[in-house]
Amino acid sequence: MVADGSTQPTAVVVMGVSGSGKSTVAAGLVDRLGWEFAEGDDFHPPENVAKMRAGTPLVDDDRWPWLRSLAEWIGDHERDGKSVVVTCSALKRSYRDLLCEGHPSVWFAHVETSPQLLRDRVAQRTGHYMPASLLDSQLATLEPLQDDEPGATVSGAGSPATVVSDLLAALEAERGVRAESQEASS
Repeated sequence: MVADGSTQPTAVVVMGVSGSGKSTVAAGLVDRLGWEFAEGDDFHPPENVAKMRAGTPLVDDDRWPWLRSLAEWIGDHERDGKSVVVTCSALKRSYRDLLCEGHPSVWFAHVETSPQLLRDRVAQRTGHYMPASLLDSQLATLEPLQDDEPGATVSGAGSPATVVSDLLAALEAERGVRAESQEASS
């Protein structure tokens, strides 16, 4: 039995384009669930980070090693019976399929936001290596979560507490996972 009382571990992959609120939502989920967290961007090899800093969009060949390393991290925790939260853009179905392959614990939390709100958020960010110029490339690449994929899509336009509560409700409905505290954090 894992910490939240369920019998199977869950790996929540908070997905979406840059500026959708992945890191903020993941932090809220970790706060409410008490699970281990990993920032997916930290798994990028230095070559990918350099390309993004230079404003060069990544191609699939850049992403496969990054995604495999994330899938390995998920698998390690799954084998240990530990539930986790990880951020990952997971823009294409093929990327999500790779993360799910052999990992029944994976559950996607797609944070969806309007292009204008994304542009506003990315323009206000400081200290992130992905420039706003790559947002259009991500939006063009995004294949929304499909009905046959494990997970839920929620609007990222509300407060972080609302987004987290909406995802937790979906997670409980689909996987039976309950947060340690059902009250929204402020």
